[in-house]
Amino acid sequence: MTRIKRGYIARRRRTKIRLFASTFRGAHSRLTRTITQQKIRALVSAHRDRGRQKRDFRRLWITRINAVIRENKRRLHFNRKILAQIAILNKSCLYMISNEIIK
Repeated sequence: MTRIKRGYIARRRRTKIRLFASTFRGAHSRLTRTITQQKIRALVSAHRDRGRQKRDFRRLWITRINAVIRENKRRLHFNRKILAQIAILNKSCLYMISNEIIK
C-alpha cells in the first residue's frame, strides 16, 4: 500500500490557534492542548468582562455625578455618561444645567 500524506487542514487549524495564543506564557503558547484550553478560557473571560466593564463604568459615572451634586444639593435625571464628563471637566456648567432643569 502506498504512503498517504496528511492534509494541511489540521495544521492550518493549529497554526490559527497558535497565532491567537502567541502572547501567552509558557506551555499556554506552545502545546496544542493547553493552547485550546486557554483560548476557551480567554474567550469566556472576555465575554464575562464585557458585561462587567459596562457595570463598572456605570458605577463610576454615578459616583462622579453624586460627588458633584452633593456639593450643590440638586437631583438630576440625565444621561449619566455625559453628566459624569461634565462633572469632572466643568462643574459650573453642571450647576447651570441643574438650575435650568429646576426652573
